[in-house]
Formats: sequence, structure tokens, C-alpha cells
Amino acid sequence: MSFTTSSRAISAKAASILGGHEHDRYESLRNKRPRLLQSQVFIRRVDSPQQEAEEEEAHENPEFKLPSKKSLFVIVGGNALFQMSFFIIVSSASVYAELLGGTATFSGLIIGIPPAISGLSLLFISRYDGGRYGVPLNISYISLVLGNILYALAYRAQWLYLLLIGRIVTGLSFIAFMYSKRFCTDPRLVGIRRRTTLAGWLVVGQAFGFSVGPFFGGLLYKVGFGNKVFNGVTSPGWIVAGVFTIFLVLSNLLLEDVPNYNLPPLNCQPPHDPSFSFTNSDAYRPSSEEPSFRSVTPAQWGVIICMCYYSMTCFFILGSWEANIPVFTASALGYSPYNAGNFIALGGISSFPFLLLNVWYARRIQDRSILAAGTTLGLFGLLIMLAILRTAKVTFGSLFICWFLIALGFNLASTCTLSLLSKQLPDTWNRKASMAIQYSNYLGRVTGAILGGAGVKMGMINYIAVQIGVVGLGGVMYLTLWRQLKAKTG
Repeated sequence: MSFTTSSRAISAKAASILGGHEHDRYESLRNKRPRLLQSQVFIRRVDSPQQEAEEEEAHENPEFKLPSKKSLFVIVGGNALFQMSFFIIVSSASVYAELLGGTATFSGLIIGIPPAISGLSLLFISRYDGGRYGVPLNISYISLVLGNILYALAYRAQWLYLLLIGRIVTGLSFIAFMYSKRFCTDPRLVGIRRRTTLAGWLVVGQAFGFSVGPFFGGLLYKVGFGNKVFNGVTSPGWIVAGVFTIFLVLSNLLLEDVPNYNLPPLNCQPPHDPSFSFTNSDAYRPSSEEPSFRSVTPAQWGVIICMCYYSMTCFFILGSWEANIPVFTASALGYSPYNAGNFIALGGISSFPFLLLNVWYARRIQDRSILAAGTTLGLFGLLIMLAILRTAKVTFGSLFICWFLIALGFNLASTCTLSLLSKQLPDTWNRKASMAIQYSNYLGRVTGAILGGAGVKMGMINYIAVQIGVVGLGGVMYLTLWRQLKAKTG
């Protein structure tokens, strides 16, 4: 009331001083002034750059950091294409080797030698990559193009060993598998709550590769293309070379590599406060100190061994089934290589939607739970297969159920081995962790292929029993380390 009374008194005094007309003008301006002030304040709040920066900073969380979409396209899309190129020759490799005078053992060699070459190459290339990705990926693309051209020219040259040389050169390209994994767990690029999600996308590409690769390889072989340069056995090589020539250009245009820090060391020292950390990737400088094995705790060693073992197990069982299906179905169901390739592809296509769902739900589910779910599904597939073999009731339907559960389960389990390990170890261990997981993959693929090829000869029941034993040992490690395997989701 006092405020209203004083306002009226001021207005009356102003009227006596200014006169009627001037008083009306004064009242009009006085009534508009608060509205003008409010609009000015409103505009200032919306357009203030400082306030926008503060709001963005409030929403930004380094744990959810992701690379650019262009870089993710190069890494995830490239991984899918590399997986396809690995499997596309499986359907026709044995026939190709026989046409040039090779044996079944030689055809196994040309399929199995690329992982061995890749493993040896990583020892040298990873030492000189500078923590970056552009150069190693370019080496991968170029060697894949050249290797597949040599592979395709072997028929025209009628030289068996050119086939082997082409596969050796191609083997150098598969270092990209390790660099894709390392990219998706690189603390400079990916936050801790997005690593399992990106690993899930890599496994979707893996399923794409072993589905589409054998199918197109078998289809190209069946179509034929009857000439000495482009035919049923050489066409996979030419097509892969053409695709990766285009992808080489796209990668160099789109990939945003981490900065090259060939700079003198900084003189300033960071505070000794343990809560202090750099969250901006532009301020990141790779440490010159190599991670020390002495700094690893016994619990962390347990996690390292467990994740490497599970990585080996997943690819051991997947690799053994991929190698065994053509041999076993030929004797049990009378399948041709083309039909066997389609059977392998069908398992991958059927698991594809579930792996896509995993990419979404990985943000909410712990890695150790995904690992348990995948391994359990795969174990069910092995147990059903054992029951089928004991009752001698092998049909398309029963065998497909087993293969579907195994393909889905162990692909699902493989999504979280490196991501979980990267969450448990310091950021400086990313390179070593990626290498350890990749070599575990190679070990599983090589030993699995050997077991799969010998499966019918050693007895299928014994073949399945070996795999159940491998999974069982992993289960003991998993249950022992249950508490230590807890990590952030995403």
C-alpha cells in the first residue's frame, strides 16, 4: 500500500509541474519502460555466448564422449568390409587351389595364413604408429587391394604360389582388426560409457562379414563368369580390390585422426591432486612412460587373463564351427560347398537383429552380464548338439538351432572382452590391452580352424566335448572373478 501511495504522489506532483499534455507523455513512457527492460533482459539471456557455453559445459560429460560420425563410419564400416573380405573366399578357395594343382592342405593354408601374417606385422607396425590410425589403416587398404589383385591373377598366370603370395600380402591388411578395436576404446576419442556400445557395432560388422562373405563368395562361384581373368574363383579378389580402392579414398577424406604430438615435453607439471585429470582430448599428450607390469594388481591380472581367455574362447568356437560345417554337412546332409556357405551365412543373418538390439541395451547392462548371457546361449547350443549326436538325429532344423545359438552367443560374448578390460586398466594400457585381445583372437581362430577341420576324423562327440570343456574352464574363471569384473555400463 505504501508503494502505491508514493507512486500516486509522484504522479500528482509530476502533473502539477509538467502540465496535462506532458504529464500524459510521461505516464506513457513510464508504463512502457518495464516492458522494454523485460524484453532486453530476455534477448540478452538467449543470445549471450557466455551463458550458452556454460550450458554446453554443464551437459558435457567425458564419460559419454564419442568420435565424429565420419570417423565412426570409416572404422565401423571398414571393419564390416574387412570381415567380409576375410570370409568371401571361403566358399571357393579349395576349388581354386585344386584348379591350380594344389591339395586340400594347401587350400587350408591360404585360408589360415593371413591371421599369422597379421600377428607378425602388428609387432612392428604398432611400435611406429605414434598412437595414430591414418597410416596403419592406409597400409591395410593398400595391402588388401594388392593382395587380392595377386590372388585374382593367379588363375591367369596358372601359378599356384601366386595364390599363396596374394594371401600373404592380404594378411598384412588384417592389422585393421586390432586398430578398429583400439580406436573404439581409445580414451582420447571414446568415453568409458560408450566403449561397449562401439564394440557392439564392431561385432555387428563381424556378423555381417561371416554372413555376407560366404554367401557372395558362393554366389559368385555359382554364376561363374567364364573367362580366365574374371570367373567364379577370381571374381571375389577383383571385387574386394575395387571396393577397397574406393574405401581408401573415403577413409582419407573422412577419418579425423588424433593429433600428432611430436612436440617437446612441457616444462609445467600437473598438480599432484588425484582428482585432477585432463578431459579435453585436445589437451591430451601421450605419456612417454611405458605402462609398468609392476603397477598391475593381482585382481587386474585376473581380469586380464579372464578377458584374454574369453576372447580366445569366442573365436576358437566360432572358427571351429566355420571350418567344421562344410566337412560335417557334406557327410551328414550331403551339402555342397555352396550349400554349406549358405548355411553358415544363415546363422549369421539370423543373429544379426539380436546383435543390433545389444548395441542399444549395452548402454544399460553391465559387461559381465552380457558376457554371461552370450556364453550361456553358446553353451546351450553345444549341449543340444551333443544330445543330437548321441541320438544320431541330425537334420537341417536341429543343426541350425545349434549353429544359431552358438553364432549369437559367442558373437555377443565377444563384444565386451576389450571394452571391459579397457575400463579396468589405466588409459596408458590401451595399446597393450588391444594387442593382447587381438592375439587372443588370432590364437582362437587358428586353433579353432585346426579343431574344426579334424572334427569328423576325431569323432564329433569328442569334438563337441572339447569345446564344452573350454567353455567350462572359462565359467570357473568368471565365477571366481565376478566381483572384479564389475565395470561401468555403456
